[in-house]
Amino acid sequence: MVQYTSSTPHQRRSAWATGGTVFAGVLMMVTGILGVLNGIAGIATNDVYAHVGDYVYKFSLTGWGWIHLIIGALLALAGWAVLSGAAWGRALGIALAALYMIEWFLFLPYAPVWALISIALGGFVIWSLATSDRAATGKDRTTPTSPR
Repeated sequence: MVQYTSSTPHQRRSAWATGGTVFAGVLMMVTGILGVLNGIAGIATNDVYAHVGDYVYKFSLTGWGWIHLIIGALLALAGWAVLSGAAWGRALGIALAALYMIEWFLFLPYAPVWALISIALGGFVIWSLATSDRAATGKDRTTPTSPR
């Protein structure tokens, strides 16, 4: 006979991590779509963002538009993969969220408040996707034990 052991705090953490993964997938899709729209606006017109003076990573605003468009589209697709439960979606999501954070760090002089918010959201996405496997299969999960 198989007995199941369960502990309420572990179940709460597992539910929190699973809910965080769904929220991370939704965040990836929403920020990806916003990135696509942001990119289209940057490509269509060159005066959407404030022009900054000398800046080490200065690109044309049209160039930034293409960067936002490409990363946004990839991020939205990775968010869809995370929500569909694809195992490779989590790894791709972590990599693209890191790239997303770097992108917004470099774009910081153009939109400082939104860049800081985006960097924080990227950090949450990475944390959530990195801990979801442990919550689903690790010590936080209710597991059967053999009878004594």
